[in-house]
Amino acid sequence: MKRLLLGLLLAGATQAAIGQKAAKPAKTKIDAKTIERVEKTLADDKLRGRALNTGAAEAAQFLAGEFQRIGLQPLPGLTSFEQKFPAWEVRVGRVQATLNGAPVAAENVVVISGQEQVSWASGQAGAPRVVVIGPQADFRKEVGPLLWAKDNVLILIDPAHAQRFKSLAHRFGEGSQFHPERPAANTIAAILAPGTPAETATYQLSAATSIKQLEIKNIVGVLPGRDKDKAAEQVIFSAHYDHIGILPAVAGDSIANGADDDASGTTAVVALAEHFKKTKQNARTLIFVAFTAEEIGGFGSQHFSKQLDAAKVVAMFNIEMIGKVSKFGPGAAFITGFDKSDFGPILQRNLQGSTFKFEPDPYPEQQLFYRSDNATLARLGVPAHSISTDQIPTDKLYHSVDDEVESLDLKNMTAVIEAIAVSSRGIVAGTDTPTRIKDAGERK
Repeated sequence: MKRLLLGLLLAGATQAAIGQKAAKPAKTKIDAKTIERVEKTLADDKLRGRALNTGAAEAAQFLAGEFQRIGLQPLPGLTSFEQKFPAWEVRVGRVQATLNGAPVAAENVVVISGQEQVSWASGQAGAPRVVVIGPQADFRKEVGPLLWAKDNVLILIDPAHAQRFKSLAHRFGEGSQFHPERPAANTIAAILAPGTPAETATYQLSAATSIKQLEIKNIVGVLPGRDKDKAAEQVIFSAHYDHIGILPAVAGDSIANGADDDASGTTAVVALAEHFKKTKQNARTLIFVAFTAEEIGGFGSQHFSKQLDAAKVVAMFNIEMIGKVSKFGPGAAFITGFDKSDFGPILQRNLQGSTFKFEPDPYPEQQLFYRSDNATLARLGVPAHSISTDQIPTDKLYHSVDDEVESLDLKNMTAVIEAIAVSSRGIVAGTDTPTRIKDAGERK
C-alpha cells in the first residue's frame, strides 16, 4: 500500500497554492504527534482493514494500551478496558440454484442461514414458503420483514428491483455475515428472477454454511468526574474502530484501511482522552469508547447502551470521518441531527471568537444521524450527535482500498479535534446541559 493518489496530490498542491490553511480555534493541549501516530497505527496494513475477522482484535489491543498509557480507568463493573460480548459469524459457502429449470448466476442468489446444510426443491416435503416480490411492490416494506422470518422462506424478486437486490447482496451475499445473536435454525433465500416471477415457479437450491461464535469487544475508558455533585453525570466521546477488512484487489491493493472511516474518529477519541486527562477540568465523568461492529449493524453501541443508565448521560460526541476538509472549507465540521437538541448551538456558542465553525448537517437526504453509533443512544433520549467533515455524496474513497492515511489532511483533522475539545468545555465542566432528544425517529 502506501500509494499516493495522483489526484489527491494535485488537489493538495492546489489548496496550498491558494493559501488555504486549517483554522485553529484556540490553544489546547491536543497533541498533533499523538494524532499522527494513532491514525497511522490504526490504518496500517498490518491491521488488515480492522474487520471482525481480520485485524479488529489487534486494533482493540492497541487502543486498550493507549487508554492504559493515558491513565484512564475501566468502566465500573469491568476489570479491564475490554467490554467483551459475543457475535456470530456465518459464512455461506457453495450455493447452487435453478429457477424454472434454468441455472441462476451466483450473484443473483442471496442466502441468509442458520443451518449448516440447505437442500430445497419445489414440491418436496419441507419446501420453503415462497414469496413473490412483483414489479410494483414496495421492496423495503415487503422484503425487510422477511429477512427476519423464523421459517424457511424463498423470495423471488422481479428484475424491476435489480438495484435494490444489488444492495441486499452487498449486505448479505459477500463473504461473512455477522449476527448479534446465534442465528435461528432456518434459511431465507432471495433470487433475482430473469423475468416476472410466479409462486408456481419450480426451483432447486442448495447451500452450505459454517457458523462460528466470536468474542468481540468495545474498548472503554473512564475519567471520573472531579465535582462530587456532577460526577454521576456522564459525557461520552466515541467512534468506531472497526472497518470492512479485505476487498477485491484494485491495482494489487486489497486492504480497505479505513483511515478516514473511522480511524480518524477513533484517533480523536484517544487524543481527547489525553487532553482531558491533562487539563483536569472535568466536573462530569467522561467515558471514552471505541466501538466495534458499527459497520455490520452497530452491535457495539447497542451492547454498550445496555450497560449504562441513559438518563445519566448528558451528551454524546460521536466522531465519524473527520480526516478530510468539509464542504464548508478548512476549519469547519458539521453536526448530524442538529435540530433534535440544542447540542449544536451550545458548541457553536462556545466557539464564538474562534475561526472554526460547526455547521448543521448539509446532507439530510443521506440520513447520517441514523447511520452511526450515536443513533442507539439518541433513541434513548441522549443528546447524541455525530461530528463529521466527510463530503459523503462525492467521497469516492469511502469503503474502498484507497481510504488511506495519504488521503487525509492531518492538519485540518487536528483543528477539528481541537474544536471539539474547546466547544465541549462547558458540557465537560458541568455548566452546559443539552436538551434531551424526545423523538429520535427512524431512518426513512
